[in-house]
Amino acid sequence: MSLNHVDRQILALLQQDASLSTADIADKVGLSQSPCWRRIAKLEQDGYIKSKVAILDEKKLGFDMLVYAHVRLSSHGRNNLAEFEKLILSYDEVTECYTMAGTMDFMLRIISQGIAGYEHFVRDNLLSLEYVQEVHSNVTMTCVKRSTSLPL
Repeated sequence: MSLNHVDRQILALLQQDASLSTADIADKVGLSQSPCWRRIAKLEQDGYIKSKVAILDEKKLGFDMLVYAHVRLSSHGRNNLAEFEKLILSYDEVTECYTMAGTMDFMLRIISQGIAGYEHFVRDNLLSLEYVQEVHSNVTMTCVKRSTSLPL
């Protein structure tokens, strides 16, 4: 499916506020409700809309520490990539994980309740793995911009 201007408008509205009703979206993009509903259903079916979620306030929930950690596995550890990735998927503190080109193997976005929470996570989870060679932490200070919206 190729996206036209109306599809892009619908996606832009949904990524700003997924709680909008089909009637509200239809009104904003100049469609009647039924064709708008069919377009949204087709966008979901074709995988353009992966999920609809609520974005929570981390600080209000006590998660005041955001760290980007770069992880290097030992040469022996590279044989354990699948095991490491499976473990990372099980850690709720890791909100994003990327394999990297360059000197580090992975970059993790880790959220915790303070520095003690982060230290506990690193010591008990990452550094307890025999094949983790290094963990370099970049502690964030002030969030200047954070968005889940794609530039449509």
